[in-house]
Amino acid sequence: MAKVAKLKEFKPGRGYTQADWDAVNFPEMTDQELENARPARDVLPPAFFEAIDEYRKSRGRPALDKPKKQVTLRLDEDVLERFREGGRGWQSRINDALRKAAGI
Repeated sequence: MAKVAKLKEFKPGRGYTQADWDAVNFPEMTDQELENARPARDVLPPAFFEAIDEYRKSRGRPALDKPKKQVTLRLDEDVLERFREGGRGWQSRINDALRKAAGI
């Protein structure tokens, strides 16, 4: 793990102001405080972690009923160039052409 340099004095241009710097009053923890520290699961209620898990599940795209499968496919260069001429969405155009050819 890389060691992070701790700033001992304010330096502008780091996303905070001198007032922000001055407002922080949090000394480093002592060895005794570190020894007395307990894991969050020992201190916080189980409902907290259940809520975190629910939040994580709700993020991102919804799951698809039939997700697409990633495959490796070798195509002639001129065929690939023709589909790419249309710009973005060329992979979807290939998928649509294959569906049509397969009669799906």
